[in-house]
Amino acid sequence: MDYSEKAARSSDYSPSGSGDLPIYGHSLNRHRPWTTRLVDSFKKDPNAHATPSGAVGADGRVYDVEEAAQNTANSPLARHLKGRHLQMIAIGGSIGSGLFIGSGSALANGGPASLLLAYCIIGIMLYCTVHALGELAVLFPVAGSFSAYSTRFLDPAWGFAMGWNYAMQWLVVLPLEIVAATLTIQYWAGTTINPDAFVAVFLVLIVVINLFGVKGYGEAEFVFAIIKVVAVVGWIILGIILNIGGGPDGTYVGGKYWHDPGAFNNGFKGLCSVFVTAAFAFAGTELVGLAAAETANPRKSLPTAIKQVFWRITLFYIVSLILVGLLVPYTETSLLRMETTVDAKASPFVIAIAKAGITGLPSVMNAVIMIAVLSVGNSSIYGSSRTLAALAEQNQAPKILAYIDRKGRPIVAIGVASVLGLLAFMAGSKFQTDAFYWMLALSGLSSIFTWGSICLSHIRFRSAWKKQGHTLDELAFRSQPGVLGSWVGFLINCLVLVTQFWTAVWPIGWRGDDSKKIAVTFFQAYLAAPVVIIMYIVYKFLKKTPFMRSHNMDLHTGIRDLNVAELIAEERAERKSWPRYKRTYKYFC
Repeated sequence: MDYSEKAARSSDYSPSGSGDLPIYGHSLNRHRPWTTRLVDSFKKDPNAHATPSGAVGADGRVYDVEEAAQNTANSPLARHLKGRHLQMIAIGGSIGSGLFIGSGSALANGGPASLLLAYCIIGIMLYCTVHALGELAVLFPVAGSFSAYSTRFLDPAWGFAMGWNYAMQWLVVLPLEIVAATLTIQYWAGTTINPDAFVAVFLVLIVVINLFGVKGYGEAEFVFAIIKVVAVVGWIILGIILNIGGGPDGTYVGGKYWHDPGAFNNGFKGLCSVFVTAAFAFAGTELVGLAAAETANPRKSLPTAIKQVFWRITLFYIVSLILVGLLVPYTETSLLRMETTVDAKASPFVIAIAKAGITGLPSVMNAVIMIAVLSVGNSSIYGSSRTLAALAEQNQAPKILAYIDRKGRPIVAIGVASVLGLLAFMAGSKFQTDAFYWMLALSGLSSIFTWGSICLSHIRFRSAWKKQGHTLDELAFRSQPGVLGSWVGFLINCLVLVTQFWTAVWPIGWRGDDSKKIAVTFFQAYLAAPVVIIMYIVYKFLKKTPFMRSHNMDLHTGIRDLNVAELIAEERAERKSWPRYKRTYKYFC
């Protein structure tokens, strides 16, 4: 008997040698120490894959579109997000410094009417964009959805530019939101405490939340969003009471600030200057699409979350900003402005309460603002890390970023985002306001490119879907505004880019400025555009990527098994049996 036969016999089952085996149906508890389990959780997921760089596709080109689609579809990210997580991410995911603090500069530069018009226009565009994203994400809940859709339906080079554009946006937003949080802290602490101390606390808190994985992020956002929603609804009720004379002094405000100092400031150029601030305020709404890859059942939970974007836009942004314009004049010296640092920590929401003479409530509102900006900072690590991991899976970033551990966390990408969060320590320097605006410039315009790409991807997808013999009845979720809405969203994004260029070249009050100040103002307003264009051209030249044609687009890779015709038909039959009030409610919500 040779050695192999002995080894085989020794491994055979025998009653005497099975004392350590568990009973059928039970698992063996090894009682591993928690430190061992913690270390093992950071080991690479055996099912994860980092694709080799420079793979040659079937068409002989360097970039393989089919391989990229397969890798993003089969990402080993954990699917732990539930419907309630997605709904609260959609409702409160982007309520942060853009609304609470950035709206102050928008009011000062454009006046209350410009503030309202700009946010309404961006809101209409975003309504169309998110519905287009929802249709794609329900059908293809893949990792890094924005760049993956651009790669699959437009051009891999544009997908590369959009992926890095979106990743940079969130990498910059993290220190930006932490800086904003330190500004709100100074409302109580003043300058007696070094802001770097608060930066360290906030950064550690955000990183720890993300180390708990997607479930930790979802639960944290669920709690943060509830606080923000309750606070905004409460502020709206209070704002109405104050406006009609229910404040401590009983003064009726009405619309007097629309007459004196006026509804508009700086005319049409003032309106155009508000667009980029509004875009920054809405950034984060699209995170529900990014989270689709980590959702247990995107076919059911995503449509509800997508539809609720309309109510968030209407209630939390438009109504609250109407009241801001009624209660705070644009000449208020405490507003955050481009040309001054006077009371840079003040928010128009806090100013409105303070002007009414209410004590105590400004501190409560400021605490809510701090929670809101930390929430967006939390989302920034999530958004940037998932996008970086997806770029690595598509061979568009260093493959180490695709490292996903046994808990389904892109741990290396999370580490990169956390390290860049150290930029927030600039909050303790004298350049904090300049840093705020440079970061705002880099991240604000990036959202316009991302949303425009989503709309264009949806238009190209619908064209390919029809040309390859599919019908709209096969889609589990259809965009309510449809292809026409995607065209509206795309054209509004293009319009914003044009108007922003105009205000960047010839800013408000530019005639009295020197050339250096004009150049700085231009790049602060339009910095993202040259960055995106350069990335696209360089990658297109190096990889020689193809423009995607509708007749040969990949419309099958990445479709979750839950999107089957039988399930869709059964759900539609069930909806037809609902009473009219329920069908109406479900249509909007």
